[in-house]
Amino acid sequence: MPDKPWLQHYPDEVPPTYDYPKHHLPHFLTETAAAYPNRIALDFMGKQLTYRTLLDSALRFARAMAHLGIRKGDRVAIMLPNCPQTAIAYFGTLLAGGIVVMTNPMYTPRELEHQLKDAGAKAIVTLDLLYERVTKAIAPSGVRQVIVTSIKDYLPFPKNWLYPLKAKQDGLKRDVDYGGGVYSFAKLLKRFPPSPSPVAIDAEQDLALIQYTGGTTGLAKGVMLTHYNLVANAIQSRLWSYRSEQGKEVYLSALPFFHVFGLTVLLNQAVYLAGTLVLLPRFEIQPLLETIRRTRPTVFPGAPTMYISMIHHPEAPGYDLSSLEVCISGAASLPLDVQERFETMTGARLIEGYGLTEASPVTHANNIWAKRKIGSIGIPFPDTEAKIVHPDTGEDIPAGEIGELIVRGPQVMRGYWNRPEETARTLKDGWLYTGDMARMDEDGFFYILDRRKDLIIAGGYNIYPREVEEVLFEHPDVEEAVVAGVKDPYRGETVKAYIVLKKDSEADSEVLGAWCRERLAAYKVPRIYEFRNSLPKSLVGKVLRRKLLEEEEERAKEDAPDAST
Repeated sequence: MPDKPWLQHYPDEVPPTYDYPKHHLPHFLTETAAAYPNRIALDFMGKQLTYRTLLDSALRFARAMAHLGIRKGDRVAIMLPNCPQTAIAYFGTLLAGGIVVMTNPMYTPRELEHQLKDAGAKAIVTLDLLYERVTKAIAPSGVRQVIVTSIKDYLPFPKNWLYPLKAKQDGLKRDVDYGGGVYSFAKLLKRFPPSPSPVAIDAEQDLALIQYTGGTTGLAKGVMLTHYNLVANAIQSRLWSYRSEQGKEVYLSALPFFHVFGLTVLLNQAVYLAGTLVLLPRFEIQPLLETIRRTRPTVFPGAPTMYISMIHHPEAPGYDLSSLEVCISGAASLPLDVQERFETMTGARLIEGYGLTEASPVTHANNIWAKRKIGSIGIPFPDTEAKIVHPDTGEDIPAGEIGELIVRGPQVMRGYWNRPEETARTLKDGWLYTGDMARMDEDGFFYILDRRKDLIIAGGYNIYPREVEEVLFEHPDVEEAVVAGVKDPYRGETVKAYIVLKKDSEADSEVLGAWCRERLAAYKVPRIYEFRNSLPKSLVGKVLRRKLLEEEEERAKEDAPDAST
């Protein structure tokens, strides 16, 4: 088809279109548990749970939610790292008819309160280590129940015995005041039977997930994803990885499930394919290498910073990494040098893809075992349309020219939670306007060139400048502040703050850094501060962030070695 030149590059094994089932997302789990009951579903630091046990626990959790008053459409926040309880609470909430709100465990009370209030969450599932922080946010947010679990509950012996001692030694607080709406996760599972909850779900209309994203124009927005959106994207990802075998793959889960990339390409897809999920609660290179040696994973989705860490780790060549077969890079652009060195070191195929929260998230990827193009995000997934349009007029732009990337497909969101105006600006006639400037070549391969929004992507995390700027503006010594992303060899980008201090102020980067760390997740805190007498502005007084970045580029050129010497 002339308007879909990418189809000529589809491998014979990948269908251009597919009939996606209209069932609720937990159907993946019930089907897999029936077909592969003894297959290991989760491996957490050596503790293993079968699919039979995972389904049993999810059903018990669903019954507990119903007992606590969670009804169809109610929102339940999950504030956990990658651990068995995350999968249990996720599928259990969905089985109860609830809507999951995945929440970053690194959030400060301020950030958490906004998300809980905006979503109207009735309950939150969290760790004992996070309990003190959560309690500061729940009172003003309207959350009624807090379900608390502990990492030690799913650790193997003797780690489960040693964990409390290590936590105490490290000064970690694990005290929880149970009662009054605060419940033990483990006790709830023991209390309720593993019987199905009779909740009718319309997969195309009913929401499964409210996933928060944001922009430079305001606070984070809740993206509404239906059961059908998430089911379709998991199947699309599986169709793309057509050599993956049912009941045989092992997924290295270093990407957090609270990020929609990790949720889809790891948790949802692995359960659909009856794969084993090897859970890592956080990314640390040494434990990751040890985990690869122990579990022999075959699939490893990640952010570029993860692959960068591996190729630069001095001990990595001493590990047998040959089990890795498919590695998918997302969340930020993948440098060519990283791709080549990683593939040489492991023998795996490392491909770059593209997506956004509003599309569940994947829309494009390079072929894994067929034609791919370096520097490209690849070609659209099955049943996914994509084109480049003029950013102002919306008119189609010919191949090779730069414009805004728009996409359409079964994975595209219903809209933004309680934000009809934002939804209308972003969704038009079924097309999702990504805000990313891109081009398509004659073969139908797409290339991202720039972002219309001033989004900062550092280490795979999205950082929204206005949120950081507002925190800086609250400091009594700050007169003006603007934040931008500057190039960083490891994180891709890092956060830089340009500050104008009030007269006679003696605040410095240490003072402002401490201020931000109290109010922002660690990855959002500026790493670089530049103190100035003034900031460049337009005639109407708007700070020109682009001008600051142009100055950065000029400085980088001046600091670079002279190519002629």
